[in-house]
Amino acid sequence: MKIRTFFAVLLCKLARGLLRLLRRGGTAFPGRVALKVYPQVLGVLSRGVRVILVTGTVLRRLGRGGTNLPGKLALKIDKNILGELSRGVKVTVVTGTNGKTTTSRMIEQAFADAGLNYFANRSGANLISGITAEFAMHSTLTGRPKCQFAVIECDEAASKTVLKYLKPEVIVATNVFRDQLDRYGEITHTLNNIIEGIHHTPESTLCINADCSLIASIPAQVPNPVVRFGVNVPLGGDDLTEISDAPHCIHCKTEYVYDYRTYGHLGAFRCPKCGYHREAPQVAVTAVLNLGVDTSDVTMAIGGQEYAVHINLPAAYNIYNAVGSAAALYAFGFTPEAIVHALGAFGCGFGRMEKFDLRGTPGRMMLVKNPAGCNQTMRYLAGLNEDATFVVCLNDRDADGTDISWIWDADFERLAAMGEHLRHVFVSGTRADELRLRLKYAGVDETKIQVYYDYDLLIDAMCASEYPVFIMPTYTSMLDLRGRLQKRLGGKEFWE
Repeated sequence: MKIRTFFAVLLCKLARGLLRLLRRGGTAFPGRVALKVYPQVLGVLSRGVRVILVTGTVLRRLGRGGTNLPGKLALKIDKNILGELSRGVKVTVVTGTNGKTTTSRMIEQAFADAGLNYFANRSGANLISGITAEFAMHSTLTGRPKCQFAVIECDEAASKTVLKYLKPEVIVATNVFRDQLDRYGEITHTLNNIIEGIHHTPESTLCINADCSLIASIPAQVPNPVVRFGVNVPLGGDDLTEISDAPHCIHCKTEYVYDYRTYGHLGAFRCPKCGYHREAPQVAVTAVLNLGVDTSDVTMAIGGQEYAVHINLPAAYNIYNAVGSAAALYAFGFTPEAIVHALGAFGCGFGRMEKFDLRGTPGRMMLVKNPAGCNQTMRYLAGLNEDATFVVCLNDRDADGTDISWIWDADFERLAAMGEHLRHVFVSGTRADELRLRLKYAGVDETKIQVYYDYDLLIDAMCASEYPVFIMPTYTSMLDLRGRLQKRLGGKEFWE
């Protein structure tokens, strides 16, 4: 055992415990005084370690659960610690733009049903620092893993670094959409990050979305074994007016032709010039039987046999999350029967179709972060055909993406088209004023729009609503608002 590994794990555990203690209300804890001794201690352990004192900056980050800082500290002591701690752990990694958290939680459900000794980064800390912290928290001080299995959600840009150290049994690549242009750049840059990561682990089985023309190009560039998944039928009809993030062939730049589209650029694509096309998936949705308010029912082909599958989540885009997780579990060796059971028993991940009791008023939270995901959320909402109050929260912090121009590509006109069913629209977040302007230009009745700059006032308004409340926040506004809801109304912390 490396002495560096021992001290890195120890520091990570101490930092995580301290930060979560403070987040639970102990902000008066004299952390600044206590941590004054750290530079002396860490100077003995490693010359390269700097100590981050508990300042106002750190305390502001406590709203994120203290999930990244412990890993950052551990990595300063031992930059290879993730590779050390993951030895002997059978890991499933989920990466891509949309659907990572829900797909991971569906996989996790099957692991739990099977009684496997596993852990997962449920907090959503999916950069190398957060993933390192999760492994450290599930290791002994000597670096031995406490669990045999792990389900890891990995940021698509971070995958090229994370996969240098993790050697997963299975990697799921969900999709690539335009997202956080200030951070990721163009979608081909995101795709290349994923491919670069996969090159580090050629023995991992890849579960590839056959319907995403970008993701579907990966197998030709890597030697890994492949299981393809997809949807063999349209989801709610072809909407050719929806913006496509990948309208042209990745090889020859000719415009794709589609036999059908599911949403965005996903579907049965083919290039009329060079012949690049969607390959038949081994795990596929072959029929959509019902898209309900709370659940969906489909027919799914797994290993050559068809099964009736009840998905314990609504909305068309969650069908992709279900078939992606089914492919991962199939590749991992689960029986089709176990896969079907898990998809029906699965409970919502935090902020992903998560339900709340707003003092008697039903509420549901659905994370939105880019045009493709936002459009699918609004397609679901528009199909409810009932009176409702809608809450849209827009932040522009680093984790959201500081460029909010994407809201002009999102189809908020769907909300306006709901007419009288759209009873109220509450707007909040650091860029609430810009969002209000976008809704005005979308045609939403201005008399229905109310701006709340304070989350407590927003929660009061939601609780007072006569109609069901549907909340669409960006990432950091989801964490802020959900944390405030948890403190006022009860419920689990997001990492639990």
